[in-house]
Amino acid sequence: MSATTPTGRPLQAGSDRRSCLLTLFVIVGVIVILAGVLVGAAYFFGDVGDKSFGDGIGVVEIKGIITSSEQTLKTLNLFRHDKRIKAIILRIDSPGGGVAATQEIYREVMKFRQNKKVIASLGSLAASGGIYIASAADQILANPGTLTGSVAVIFQFANYQELFDKVGLKTVVIKSGEFKDIGSPTREMTAKEKKILERLVKQIHQQFINDLAKARGLPVEKVAALADGRIFTGEEAVSLGLVDSLGNFEDAVALAQKMSGLKTRPKLVYPKRKKSWIWDLLTNEGKAKLLPDWFGFPFQLQYRYAPGF
Repeated sequence: MSATTPTGRPLQAGSDRRSCLLTLFVIVGVIVILAGVLVGAAYFFGDVGDKSFGDGIGVVEIKGIITSSEQTLKTLNLFRHDKRIKAIILRIDSPGGGVAATQEIYREVMKFRQNKKVIASLGSLAASGGIYIASAADQILANPGTLTGSVAVIFQFANYQELFDKVGLKTVVIKSGEFKDIGSPTREMTAKEKKILERLVKQIHQQFINDLAKARGLPVEKVAALADGRIFTGEEAVSLGLVDSLGNFEDAVALAQKMSGLKTRPKLVYPKRKKSWIWDLLTNEGKAKLLPDWFGFPFQLQYRYAPGF
């Protein structure tokens, strides 16, 4: 006997299959939508790893060469508007990096400290752009052997002219202005070009000196006298006024607790990391790099301690 519908009509096998498929598609669609909502929520609201904490201290890590300010600015903005975050610690272990990225982070920290306390904790290396950013904090702590200073600007170029000559490779450049290809790696720099770039470096260097003096409350002349690229130990930096006191990360936590008025040791809140070490390797943003920094971008103004490529 064949199956029938409630109206008495025979139930078609094809119709049964279509109904099952439709049900299956609906279930899969609901699962996909729910997954999308969860992923979206994790992306937009998952910057802070732990949502269950009470009052806490935010930790903003600045490690390696500074190539971008985007994620750091986002974290600072998140912590500034989170009422549970009572202060932040800038944990800096960096030789510095790009000028604009460094200046953007410095400006954001200066704004942050108008509302909440900022303590900078210097690790093994906090030179050039690292100390630039740290100077914006209310208090700076360093280890006795921390390498810091290097208040200077560097502009590095790679020149492939001799290599190209050996392999018989020549470049043809058509330009609308004399200085359009300034810094070209395929030819020697002219005296005029060198003069232009030296003026540029001097101007960027003065910006560094002025901002450091402003943030640290030091005379511009005193900072300028130290701003020849020299590096200092943390111990020396204290005597020079670049650092407030000696101490490690735990000392910075204790100071942040005291300055923010918290009675007990606060929970340390770190931003949720979205990128993997593979991403860092491919984009040259992490400690491990496939290529030297100048390879992908032949020239770049940098606040960076760079004894070599």
